[in-house]
Amino acid sequence: MTQHPSLVWFRDDLRVADNPALRAALAHGPTVALYVLDQDSPGIRPLGGAARWWLHHALVDLAASLKHLNVPLVLRRGPAAAVVPQAAEDCGAGHVAWNRRYGGPERDADSAVKAAVRAAGRTAESFHASLLHEPWELATRQGTHYRVFTPFWRELSGRDHRNPLPAPRGQESPRGIQAALESDDLADWGLLPTRPDWSGPLAEAWEPGEAAGHRLLEEFVGARSGRGAPTGPAGLAAYPDTRDLPARGGTSRLSPYLRWGHVSPFQVWHAVAGHRRDAPEGSAVFASELGWREFAWHTLYHRPDLGTANLRPEFDAYPWHRADGGDSRAGGADDDGDARALLAAWQRGRTGFPIVDAGQRELWATGWMHNRVRMVSASLLVKNLGIHWRAGEEWFWDTLVDADAASNPFNWQWVAGSGADASPFFRIFNPEAQAKKFDPDGEYARAWIPELGTDGYPEQCVDLAQSRAAALEAYREAKDAGAFEAAARGRA
Repeated sequence: MTQHPSLVWFRDDLRVADNPALRAALAHGPTVALYVLDQDSPGIRPLGGAARWWLHHALVDLAASLKHLNVPLVLRRGPAAAVVPQAAEDCGAGHVAWNRRYGGPERDADSAVKAAVRAAGRTAESFHASLLHEPWELATRQGTHYRVFTPFWRELSGRDHRNPLPAPRGQESPRGIQAALESDDLADWGLLPTRPDWSGPLAEAWEPGEAAGHRLLEEFVGARSGRGAPTGPAGLAAYPDTRDLPARGGTSRLSPYLRWGHVSPFQVWHAVAGHRRDAPEGSAVFASELGWREFAWHTLYHRPDLGTANLRPEFDAYPWHRADGGDSRAGGADDDGDARALLAAWQRGRTGFPIVDAGQRELWATGWMHNRVRMVSASLLVKNLGIHWRAGEEWFWDTLVDADAASNPFNWQWVAGSGADASPFFRIFNPEAQAKKFDPDGEYARAWIPELGTDGYPEQCVDLAQSRAAALEAYREAKDAGAFEAAARGRA
């Protein structure tokens, strides 16, 4: 009896270790791997420029890892609901496996694939791989999903999390299977920038791939010096003291490796847990950051409109500029042209606030920005400049190598005050006070702004006190309008 091959469909899980779908496929028989560049399924958001650069190199790395297992990687483009069943047909697969996704459009696409595969008489299986727990597994006593982080984290951190799975054993060469599957040439996808090629600094800052992610994780949990940049990470033991200092290597920089699935949250969780004796406080603080990532993904699962709609409806009445012809308000930009100019100054690191400008320039050069600086920069945009959080979220989506469908909008809504367990609106991060506290010697600012202190550096683009007062007044008016509208709906 001829054994039908298996097809394993990779997505944001570009690794061979701790990959349940890959292990399941290999257990069924000769296996072929498939990656689909899907920018055609309804609601699927095309990748930003920095993410496309990362994906190209991540696929090169994945193909090399799979080659060691004698698993060929096939590349195809198009809507998943058409491409995946066709690939299964082309290779005569009897079994198709993948790891689950949690965004609304992604789940719709996966459901369509599963239905088509099963309708053709094949088995289709999906697996839990990218979150510590499935979003439907955690609920409040009332049976609803969590909207506040503290009780969510209490529940999540009190649970057991499975141990990571080892990399599977390789297979004998799958004779004849790959020949039946035509593969795109990765270069033809045009993921790398040209004319101009701005990716040089990204390549200096990052090495996409599974092995690089694990090296970074090992360096972080094993570092003992606590000194940090420029020679290396301050490490887990020093994390509570150095994580908010952008001039130090106080963060793990694991976010893009988690985003692309080079490392799994289970691998990170247990690596950190194994160092609790050496760094008990660092382990606890860092683990809560994994919990925050999880909270964002659980929120997206329950609110698929996270990236487009205010989770707190009272903010629908807030008069943010959209910088694309939207509303305006006093205290920020006077008209749409001003809003666009302010947005451009923020994007280019020309606001006159050094900690913000340094962050924006770090982002443009490396595809990454320190988390503390992200909060300060986002606060300036939405509260002092009065520009809609979606404009900032879209910029980060295009420029961050770690931008994902959950954390990116979730964190923007947190800063804006419109999201789940959001920062109170009156918490407006003063960039001057933040710089004094977290970059007191200006080391971070000078590293990214060579013209700092000269006539070539711009004046501050907004008055912080006036714009703060205007933002708070606009919020009071929006709250009153929202309450009035809610009451009107109740009377209707």
